[in-house]
Amino acid sequence: MTQTKTNTLTRSLRCGEASLKEGKIEGQDYILTLACCDAPGIVASIAGTIAEIGGNIVESSQFGDPQTGRFFMRVKFLTSNEMCKSDIMTALEQPGEKYQMEWRLYEAGSPTKTVIMASKTDHCLNDLVYRWRIGTLPIDIVRIISNHKDVERIAELNNIPFTYAPITKETKESQEQQLRELFVKDGAELIVLARYMQILSDKLSQDYFGSIINIHHSFLPGFKGAKPYHRAHDRGVKLIGATAHYVTPDLDEGPIIEQEIERVNHAMSVKDLIAAGRDIERRVLAKAVKYHIEHRVLINDGKTVVFL
Repeated sequence: MTQTKTNTLTRSLRCGEASLKEGKIEGQDYILTLACCDAPGIVASIAGTIAEIGGNIVESSQFGDPQTGRFFMRVKFLTSNEMCKSDIMTALEQPGEKYQMEWRLYEAGSPTKTVIMASKTDHCLNDLVYRWRIGTLPIDIVRIISNHKDVERIAELNNIPFTYAPITKETKESQEQQLRELFVKDGAELIVLARYMQILSDKLSQDYFGSIINIHHSFLPGFKGAKPYHRAHDRGVKLIGATAHYVTPDLDEGPIIEQEIERVNHAMSVKDLIAAGRDIERRVLAKAVKYHIEHRVLINDGKTVVFL
């Protein structure tokens, strides 16, 4: 260990000790997520490193997948004001290299720059904007994009930049290039398809894998495609639901983040099913976005690990 690193860790440890004597640590919350091959000592190594820099763990979750042999962990911890993010990352390099971890460090509470895309149906968009406006969903909505002008008024009322991006079979490639340019311009960290009724290209889905969340109006894998509630009604279903998942080139087959169901009965019309379904959709999408921005979702092959 270099002298500079030793001094940094010593300074942070002393600050942490002083704060603990007062019963608290005043500083910055961080969230660490990691994935690696399962092995003995991972939790102890991470906890020890955080303690060494004077950090205080306030939340910790871990899961070892017996099928894949992969280990997943999410840790939220508090550090003193003396410790900067780069020092923490330097300290984490040692266990990261030892266990060949894929890890990321986030500043907790920092709003996630989010682009929301919708078509004509606005219940999911309205719900996300409302939660953002009252401060219960810590995102920064940097833009609303739609292939129709029906939802433009929502953007105007909330002072959110709006982009009308119509699309046809002939213009799909140029429209997606426009989307890419907007994502880069806005610094988008998350793209939410809030009933955006267009299929993204394989290339766009691959390039932004893990950063695009879609809400599907069905309890996957049943009733894919158009008019799911009409088809569900025709089949006399007793449960309806919604699924929020990451977008992949395989249509509606991406890793699932959240799902909900609701019991229905023979007396309900298609209109009743649609109303119930829309209520489920907005709740499921909001939960999925919240889990994502709180860094509670780790992708495990075609599945997810969600630490609640």
